Amino acid sequence: MRTMIDFYLDLPKRFGHKKAFGTRLGPGVYQFKTYMELLNEAKHLAFGLSETLSERDKVAIFADNSYEWIQTSIATTLLGAIDVPRASDVTDQDILYILNHSESKILFVENETVFEKVIRLEKDLEFLKEIILFYPPKQNKEFKSRKIKIITLQELVEKGIQKRKEDPSDQIFLENTIKESDLFTMIYTSGTTGTPKGVMLTHGNILFQLKNLPLSLKKGDKTLSILPIWHIFERIFEIFSLSYGACTYYSSVRTLKEDLKFVKPNFMASAPRLWESIYGGILGTLNKSSLVKQKMFQVSMYFAKRFFHSRQVITGNVLDIHPMVIWKQIIRFVYHLIRFFVVCFPYFIFDFLVLSKIRIATGGELRGSVSGGGALPFHVDEFFNMIGIPVLEGYGMTETAPVLAMRTFEEIIPGSVGKIFPHTDLRLVDLNTGEVFLDTEIGKFVYGRKGEIHVKGKQVMAGYYKNPEATNKVLVAGWLNTGDLGIFTSNHNLRIVGRSKETIVLLGGENVEPVPIESKILESEWIDQCMVVGQDQKFLSALVYPNLNRFETTPGKEFWKDKDVIQKMESEIKSKINVQTGFKSFERVVGVIVIPKPFEVGDELTAKLSLKRHVITEKYKNQIQALYE
Repeated sequence: MRTMIDFYLDLPKRFGHKKAFGTRLGPGVYQFKTYMELLNEAKHLAFGLSETLSERDKVAIFADNSYEWIQTSIATTLLGAIDVPRASDVTDQDILYILNHSESKILFVENETVFEKVIRLEKDLEFLKEIILFYPPKQNKEFKSRKIKIITLQELVEKGIQKRKEDPSDQIFLENTIKESDLFTMIYTSGTTGTPKGVMLTHGNILFQLKNLPLSLKKGDKTLSILPIWHIFERIFEIFSLSYGACTYYSSVRTLKEDLKFVKPNFMASAPRLWESIYGGILGTLNKSSLVKQKMFQVSMYFAKRFFHSRQVITGNVLDIHPMVIWKQIIRFVYHLIRFFVVCFPYFIFDFLVLSKIRIATGGELRGSVSGGGALPFHVDEFFNMIGIPVLEGYGMTETAPVLAMRTFEEIIPGSVGKIFPHTDLRLVDLNTGEVFLDTEIGKFVYGRKGEIHVKGKQVMAGYYKNPEATNKVLVAGWLNTGDLGIFTSNHNLRIVGRSKETIVLLGGENVEPVPIESKILESEWIDQCMVVGQDQKFLSALVYPNLNRFETTPGKEFWKDKDVIQKMESEIKSKINVQTGFKSFERVVGVIVIPKPFEVGDELTAKLSLKRHVITEKYKNQIQALYE
């Protein structure tokens, strides 16, 4: 299989009338498309585009997850063109920059809102020739433009149907000059820290991921799509599902609870924030339950924790940062083998009585989930794996299409992101000296030492589009500087410990990684969100948003000024971040600022629910400044 064109054209032969996608029409009601229908309708659209679209042309898609999105993407690929995706909440600045910089000739838009934004800016759009609306306007509006052709997706499909009647051979897709090294997609970074960069991902990048993902699905499996499809993580997962003949159901965070119940998915891609939300929901429901149910849950978790930890030791799935001497390994193994058989019976009893009921809330058929797009808090990670919902945390970035490392069902080690992919090399570089102290390419290993992660492999991007300066900053001799900090464990797993760009340098010169501190703080049931600050200051502080549901009496309207709320936040953070819990003295969080509203996507959070640290710091700079003064 040379390219993704070959991959798509082969799907109907392999899976024919199996369901490929399900679109939600209402609770428990879905409209399905088979693999045969998917490729037929993508080909109709491709024929409709063929007069205006040539190989290697750019096609922008400003839309959210939907069947029309995947139809459009496949049609673009079949013609050898390159899609340039973005969500429907695209800003004016993004529209102008992405369309002009990518030189996109055609733009697909999801709705009238996006369309009207684009038309408002049309005089400044240099290359755009055609806009295609996914759905016809609701009120017979007549859209007009001075220089851009406007058409609906359905009109273009109808045109393609007629053209296919004239030429039903499909030779148009077979006689292409596209190679493995040609671009498949171009994804613009969020631009939260400057001008967006167009990440160039090739057909080879995608095929490498499909070949090496350490997972497998069954034909007819059901998966849920909830993450933004314009991000490469969700995109790869949907393509991966297609490669196994699974059916992808389009869902959203808003309807997830209902969809889990009706779809009963077997697998899903997810983000850490989703699991934090489900975890918080479980504890919230538990707090409202009777004392008997609360006690039953506590006893269940007591046995689940011991069963899980002992099983981990017996199977060798332990987060051993440094090699352990053999006699200690033997003692540990024997102890946990005995404990495993002691807790086995009560664990299965309480698992049946209590924990199985929690699993039913996910549909009852969920074999597992891949979590990516950010660090999964350790307590949340461990909780779900202990109750029998395997969460396979992975690690990667847009620039690596995206996965670099990932846990497997056979090797689930909370606190790690699994082993590096096959045919992928890893280096760890000392931030202060530049020393390459670990290099898997030459078999040089050092365990437990923190360094900046550099990688090399066939999943690494071709570069940033029309930006050699930015490319050369991160990509040197095939090695990509990820900007992440990691530790290599003695059992050759990778542990992510922070970002080199997130590192806080205190006035005394101490380097502090905020992510582990934030993860520990978020173990508190009283705290919903937090971000650690303190660059160039004497000590660390934290911006926190409390879990208001935990307070017996609802705090007043200006709860962020309430002394009791502030004191509770301070005491919770103090109990989590101290020498006894494994933190150094300079890592203590001294100052606390309670913020009036939670961090939200599009404002303080990226679409992947990562903190926009510079945005948050700027937003609360007066409060931070006042605290340190």
